[in-house]
Amino acid sequence: MATINGKDIHKLVVACDAGMGSSVMLASTLRKQLGKSGVSVEHTPVNSIPADADLVICHNGLAARARSIAPGTPIVPFQIFLGDPAVTKVVKAIQQGTDLNV
Repeated sequence: MATINGKDIHKLVVACDAGMGSSVMLASTLRKQLGKSGVSVEHTPVNSIPADADLVICHNGLAARARSIAPGTPIVPFQIFLGDPAVTKVVKAIQQGTDLNV
């Protein structure tokens, strides 16, 4: 398990695969929640995770593929698209500048 400090997250990527729009809603929600923090939130297919991502959030079912596409980039898997505790921890770490274990 690795640790990243919320202050070190400048580019957050929400990676998806299903194309059902749920991850787009999650990215939009994160943009609103993190707007004052200066963190860029991007939405991208899991196979196109940018190399400069500081942190990737994706559904648990995509975590293994995300790790293979972006080795060395912290991946935070979640179960539910809105209100998942893993995503809440990411938001708090960024807003408070605290450590996040990934």
